[in-house]
Amino acid sequence: MAGVLAVDPTLADFGKDPLWITIVKAVMLFLFLALGVVFGVWFERKLISRMQHRHGPNRAGRFGLLQSVADAIKMGLKEDIFPRTVDRVLYLLAPVIMVVPAFLGFSIVPFAPMVNLFGVQTPLQLVDLPVAVLFMLAMGAVSVYGVVLAGWSSRSPYALLGGLRSAAQVVSYEIAMGLSFVAIFLFAGTLSTSEIVAAQEQTWFAVLLIPSFLIYVICMFGEAARIPFDLPEGEGELVGGFQTEYSSSLKFALIMMGEYLHTFTASGIAVTLFLGGWRAPFPISLWEGANVGWWPVLWFFIKFVLTFSFIVWVRASLPRVRYDQLMSLGWKVLIPVNLAWILLVAAVRNVVVNEGNKTVGIALGAVIVIGALAIWMRFDTVDQRRKAAKKAQVDAEFEELSNEPTAGGFPVPPLDLPHYHGVTRP
Repeated sequence: MAGVLAVDPTLADFGKDPLWITIVKAVMLFLFLALGVVFGVWFERKLISRMQHRHGPNRAGRFGLLQSVADAIKMGLKEDIFPRTVDRVLYLLAPVIMVVPAFLGFSIVPFAPMVNLFGVQTPLQLVDLPVAVLFMLAMGAVSVYGVVLAGWSSRSPYALLGGLRSAAQVVSYEIAMGLSFVAIFLFAGTLSTSEIVAAQEQTWFAVLLIPSFLIYVICMFGEAARIPFDLPEGEGELVGGFQTEYSSSLKFALIMMGEYLHTFTASGIAVTLFLGGWRAPFPISLWEGANVGWWPVLWFFIKFVLTFSFIVWVRASLPRVRYDQLMSLGWKVLIPVNLAWILLVAAVRNVVVNEGNKTVGIALGAVIVIGALAIWMRFDTVDQRRKAAKKAQVDAEFEELSNEPTAGGFPVPPLDLPHYHGVTRP
């Protein structure tokens, strides 16, 4: 997975572009995301329909390509209805708060190394920071305020419950997501996205740190509120969730755009931090020019589309989980496993890299893994005993009630079946 001629940008290469180049890159990023939302909706509907043996959009334009454009125009021209009791300022501001941080979060994603853009050598990345990954997490946290304000300002019980669910869900899964990045920071030695991509020249972190990658994939669905973790929108129990009081107008379109942009950001971060970023996959990387010039944009786009397709496939395959299952997975499984994995990575890396003793590092890692499994089995055994005791108690109560004549209800006189409705039993 190496690219021998790749010109890896560093933090020193940012901040030197002319102002007009920065504006051009910002416009290119905006167009990529805006058009990506339009055609991403079409792609998701088309892919799910094929999975379900349907045709999907096939009327507006060739292959239905203009269906999302027609939907966007329709929502933009619909009457903008304000419910009588809403807080108008926050009601209008909430969709904007959802969309803007999603655009900003994607600004740290590198699309390619140094390229020639209109005669100027520049990294194909809008901005990079020494704490770029933390900036991405911060933007994801800020966007939650939009969901909470959308639910609170609507003055609707269902919308408010959806907003509160979103707040609790993001708090739970953002902790696990942040912890899944710690192992990457230990190996890359930086929080800069461009330098993290450079650190994956030999091996992608999805291979080297596969537990962190799997945990991030789960947290990605929780952070973006996608099925099976789309509890803030649970129309089965909340009618529609936090956007219940938003009519199908421009505000509703902004909310849908914000959700899709967060899905795109989650996919872009997965590609950048775990799948080598813009680097060509093996065996294409054996070609000397694979990671030079504009070719890396193609590799990034292919990885991005495949990641987004995986998210769509999960939506088409899995049902929505219960809210208690969502919280239990985040707090009782993902966070403890993450902490144990970080301890293992830090200990093994310290012994192997700093002291150069691979045998001691492997032995230490084995001891930590065995200890973690022993603790997990201990707690799992206690939990199973507690469940068995609870089941026995419920069975005993049911047995006691079943012996009662009224069975826990109101006494009802028996029906006189031979004379019921004038029908005589033979």
